[in-house]
Amino acid sequence: MISMFLAAGVMSAQPKAQFTPEDLQIFHQYLSYIKPFKNLSKTEMLEKTATFFLGKPYVAHTLETIEGETLVVNLRVFDCTTFVETVIALSRTASSAIPAFNTYLNELQHIRYRNGEINGYASRLHYTSDWIYENERNGKLKNISVALGGRMEEKTIGFMSAHRESYRQLKEDDATLQAIVVREKEINGRGGFAFLPKANIAITAPLIPHMAMIGFTTDIRGLDVSHTGFAFREGDRLTFIHASSARQKVVIDEKTLSDYCLGQKSCAGILVSQIM
Repeated sequence: MISMFLAAGVMSAQPKAQFTPEDLQIFHQYLSYIKPFKNLSKTEMLEKTATFFLGKPYVAHTLETIEGETLVVNLRVFDCTTFVETVIALSRTASSAIPAFNTYLNELQHIRYRNGEINGYASRLHYTSDWIYENERNGKLKNISVALGGRMEEKTIGFMSAHRESYRQLKEDDATLQAIVVREKEINGRGGFAFLPKANIAITAPLIPHMAMIGFTTDIRGLDVSHTGFAFREGDRLTFIHASSARQKVVIDEKTLSDYCLGQKSCAGILVSQIM
C-alpha cells in the first residue's frame, strides 16, 4: 500500500504524518458529507461524524505499523482508541475556520500526544486516564464522572512497564521503557482518576450526555481502561458507538451501556467525559 508523508503543521520543524491516498480521499468525502451540518451543535457534529464511519473495519494496533514515532492517519480501519481520536479531531476540523487536511493533522496530533508534541513513543498518551487528563487540561473535554455520582479510583498504573514484552517499542529499548516508567509515576502522582462504578450506570444513564466519551475501567492490575467509545442515546435507551473487536467493525452496540459493562467480568465502571 502506498504511503504518503506530509508536514503536520505550518512549521517545517514539525514531524510528518503517515497516510495513504485512500485516507486523503476519505477525508474529502467526509468534508462533503459534513458540510450541510456545519452549523449544528458540537454534540450533533460528533454524532454525524461517528455515524459516518459505521461499518468500517476494526483492526488492532493501527498505530504500530512503522518504526519510530510518527503521526499515523488511518481513516480506513480503526481500533477503539483511534476511532475516538478520529471522531473528535474531524469534528473539531469541520467546525474550524479552515477545515483542511492540515488542520485535521494538527488536531489529531494535539489530541494524541502530550502537549501536542511528538518526541518518541513515550510522548503518546497511552493510558486513557492520562489521555483524558491531558485533553481536559487543554480544554477539549471534561471528566464529569464525579458530577454524575462517581468516585475516585486510586489503583497504581503500571501495566506497560510490567508487560514490556507485549510492546515492540519496549522489548529491548531500556531508555524508552524508563520514559514510560516516568510517565506512569506522573499518572500515579495525581491521586487517581474519577469514574462511575458499574452498579451505578443504569440509574445514572439518563444524566449521561449523548456522545460523551466513555472509557470502560478495568480491574486488570496496573491498567486503567480497557475499551473506549461514545455514549449514544436512542430515545430512552443509552448504548454506545465504538470500534468493536467482537463485531470487527464500528457499530452502535446492541447492549445498553450498563448491560455491556455488567457483562464484562473485568469491567469496573466507566469514565464519562463531555467533549467541549
